[in-house]
Amino acid sequence: MINDLADLDGRGPLWQQIRRALIRPIVDGTWPPDTKIPKEFEIIERYGAARMTVHRALRSLAAEGLVARRRRFGTVVAARPPERPVLEIWDIAAEVARSGGTHAFEILERERADDDPSGAPLGAAKGTPLLRLLVRHFSDGAPLQIEVRLINLAAVPEAETLAFDATPPGSWLVAHVPWTEAEHVISAESAPPEMARLLAVAPDTACLVVERRTWNEGTPITWARLIHPGEKRRLAARFQPAAN
Repeated sequence: MINDLADLDGRGPLWQQIRRALIRPIVDGTWPPDTKIPKEFEIIERYGAARMTVHRALRSLAAEGLVARRRRFGTVVAARPPERPVLEIWDIAAEVARSGGTHAFEILERERADDDPSGAPLGAAKGTPLLRLLVRHFSDGAPLQIEVRLINLAAVPEAETLAFDATPPGSWLVAHVPWTEAEHVISAESAPPEMARLLAVAPDTACLVVERRTWNEGTPITWARLIHPGEKRRLAARFQPAAN
């Protein structure tokens, strides 16, 4: 189990590096639901980190619902329901796996752009090189999500040469690229004919659309527009009142 832990990537605070190293085997399915992850002291020894640093990384994973603490047993990979917190940076491949399905994807379009397209959804400076991707995701062979994505190649240059043949872009970004801020914009739209064809639904079917932007210390990292047939997606959030 300890051998499944990835090397640290050297980006950002140590607790965030450890957090990403722990996320990778969860995202790629090496650790399926209910897998007991390494003990805190093993992670401390693996990365030469302080106990509080490792504890902070584990606490952040628990807060996102990626792992669960079980008394007298330890920390395990969580089996998460299809209902998702609205502000969570979720991963579609891991979600399908946790629901017991088989995830697959195909990249329909891929191109480099030398500037933000019309509307500047990523918010990058003029002239910033970008990678644009159109991806279709499946669960058990049925279309589940259409993903339109822009990646800032000035911030993530390695993305330009990655094939994304085994790991979808969103999963790779979650596991490898640090972020400090995110924004979600949620809307409902009717599927135009081409989108309906890709999702295998009737034209004008109600779809849930999530637009997501992430930044790292103010630098735009990625923008994604995620389109799902309405009946296949439910988002939820739980709040506490603000302190007076």
